[in-house]
Amino acid sequence: MKLILQGKNIKITDAIHDHVHQKIGKAISHFIDLTTKADVKLSVPNNSKKPFRNITEVTVYAHGTVIRAEENHENLYTSIELVADKLSRQLQKYKDRKQRRSQAKDNRDNIADPSLLPTDLTGDRTPKLPEKVLRNKFFAMPPMSVEEALESLQLVDHDFYMFCNAETGAINVIYERNHGGYGIIQPRTETNEVES
Repeated sequence: MKLILQGKNIKITDAIHDHVHQKIGKAISHFIDLTTKADVKLSVPNNSKKPFRNITEVTVYAHGTVIRAEENHENLYTSIELVADKLSRQLQKYKDRKQRRSQAKDNRDNIADPSLLPTDLTGDRTPKLPEKVLRNKFFAMPPMSVEEALESLQLVDHDFYMFCNAETGAINVIYERNHGGYGIIQPRTETNEVES
């Protein structure tokens, strides 16, 4: 498994390099059969308005699934240890789900019906967009079911997850709702358009 270490506004010393490989490498080593690559980014914000925090962000690629964990702390070594613990828990969760899914592969009758999900989740709310795009990210999006997207959402440490819906072929976003539960944002088509 390949572990890539990058630093932003911080010099990666041999001691830091060794600590990352010791802690994060150990967390990932228990799941070596699931993982293919890990990106570790250590950064210190250069914004004087924010308190000084060391940020450790780890992205693990596990055969088409992305597992992400991020922690920050005043002490860089502590942030590395915290993210290693978090990553280990997320990888265990992923491994358990993968095993349950393979055991229940024949039982396809329990798949959620996407037609029961509300189609118009945005209503008439218009989001305020930022004046300029700060960052572009590009990801492979293999087709997946809504259930698989929900599982991926729980692994990426974000409140939303964009995916290619295997049933429709369209790009959808699944997200955590503020009052509990999950929602899906999908493009409006002629077949799901609501008459007013």
